[in-house]
Amino acid sequence: MDFERLLDLYIIPWGINIAIAIAIFFIGKQLIKLVLKISDKIFKKMDIDETLRRFIVAIFNGTLLSFLIIAVLDRLGVNTTSFAAILGAAGLAVGFALKNSLQNFASGAMLIVFKPFKIGDFVEAGGVTGVIDSISIFSTTLKTGDNQKIIVPNGSVYGGKIVNFSAFSTRRVDIVVGISYESDFRKAKDILISILNGCDKILKDPEFKVALSELGESSVNFIVRPWVNSADYWDVKFYILEQVKERFDAEGITIPYPQMDVHIKNQK
Repeated sequence: MDFERLLDLYIIPWGINIAIAIAIFFIGKQLIKLVLKISDKIFKKMDIDETLRRFIVAIFNGTLLSFLIIAVLDRLGVNTTSFAAILGAAGLAVGFALKNSLQNFASGAMLIVFKPFKIGDFVEAGGVTGVIDSISIFSTTLKTGDNQKIIVPNGSVYGGKIVNFSAFSTRRVDIVVGISYESDFRKAKDILISILNGCDKILKDPEFKVALSELGESSVNFIVRPWVNSADYWDVKFYILEQVKERFDAEGITIPYPQMDVHIKNQK
């Protein structure tokens, strides 16, 4: 085969294909950069969390780069059908292997976008009660009242009940106080009202509520419901319980405990 024929059949066609493939690659890279830049700006305007934004941009980059490589190989005459099938099968296998991680990622994205809580909030989530220490794309870290660090997968957090105790600036303290049937219930009610009036941390608006709520099996039960600033919730609750015990003892009001009267009938 002479050089002229070799040039016409192989060198020139292959050279053109290689040049076009190189052009496709570099132009494609520039287009990918442009798409990622525009996407990043859009996500910033949407106020999406930085961690989530970077993760999504990285996924876009990997996906677009895969398509670009397939396009380049196709231009070079490589059979990309089997390559795409292998890539799809590999993606499916990775998806199954990382099923829980993907669930945690999706839940983390929902937590970051919808923000049911923020760092510093006192919450019950994923079966754990504590203060939110950090929120990542795969897990949420809480600090408990006894200073334990607990890391909960985001799938467990978003898939269950979330109670945000810090969502509002005020909270209502709900306490049930029981007295014996022999005690003076009006006197007990007056004492409860006096205790609440004597606590500076209890809010005047909304007004607190003290009411006889139930005639139980072994006690007459009052509901005690003052409103407080969220930060004062536990201090007020502990104060009321302590004062109830102290004042009731001093005033002769009995706080009953579960008991049963047994009557024995003597039959002859």
